[in-house]
Amino acid sequence: MRILLDESLPVELRAEIPGHDVRYVRELGWSGLKNGELLARAAALFDVLLTADQNLEHQQNLKTLPIAVIILVARSNRVEQLRPLLSELQQVLSSLQPCSLVRVDVEA
Repeated sequence: MRILLDESLPVELRAEIPGHDVRYVRELGWSGLKNGELLARAAALFDVLLTADQNLEHQQNLKTLPIAVIILVARSNRVEQLRPLLSELQQVLSSLQPCSLVRVDVEA
């Protein structure tokens, strides 16, 4: 699966998601883009946008784009805080559908 890591997540997270083509917003020169423009660009090249931006689902109509969005919800955006979510993230990735939004949370 082609995954784009939003700049709200640490680039080190890329190494924690094996078996997928994971790219980072900054390496594409897309830092600072507003969510709408970021999603439009990402939809053309990626299957999933992985973010920690919990407001994204309220700001964008995700059903209009052929990309899935996964929101990681942890105490902080540090890799150490995100690691407990990675097992569930892998499960979500195995059955993810386009135009969907999934929250991966410690309490989920």
